[in-house]
Amino acid sequence: MLGSGKGSNLVALAEACRSGVVAAEIAVVASDVAGAGILERAREFGIRALHVPPGGFRTKLDEAAEAAYVEVLKAAGVEWVLLAGFMRILKGGFLRAFRDRVVNIHPSLLPAFPGLEAWQQALEHGVKVTGCTVHLVDEGVDSGPILGQATVPVVDGDTGASLHARIQEAERVLYPAVVAALVRGEIRVEGRRSTGFKPPAGR
Repeated sequence: MLGSGKGSNLVALAEACRSGVVAAEIAVVASDVAGAGILERAREFGIRALHVPPGGFRTKLDEAAEAAYVEVLKAAGVEWVLLAGFMRILKGGFLRAFRDRVVNIHPSLLPAFPGLEAWQQALEHGVKVTGCTVHLVDEGVDSGPILGQATVPVVDGDTGASLHARIQEAERVLYPAVVAALVRGEIRVEGRRSTGFKPPAGR
């Protein structure tokens, strides 16, 4: 797993692995932020946690950093790379190293509201329903094939913070469910379409 923030989705996935809901283990957690909460959460679960410097760019990994991330992940023997609030765009070299094996969760119903602060975008557009999306990562921004989605209503009086909090609750249910289906081989992707994922009850 790669992340830059607090690590709430890591906790949800680690608990799902521990309980057997996800038939896999998290081999390593890496972050571009030395003091990121996701690293501490990983250590609490006994998961190897590393800060890997991102290089000189603000929004992406530089070439040397990309190679360092690939080396760390390959050395850990990972089969899937899961992003959890990783605030760096991943480019061709990384994606070629893990072709069709990099998964992200985004806080909107893609293709609506890609990019940063999607919950705020949803509020500003006045939508009545938003949600979260688990998708494969390609070279675009939040543009890869969609694997699963969950809806979240926008209610009267919502602020960016209140809406984001409810979206995060949905993420912590959806992400483990999609990953569980992936590792069981239930999800099939053909072009931009995927089949085989059954949303959790109530989603």
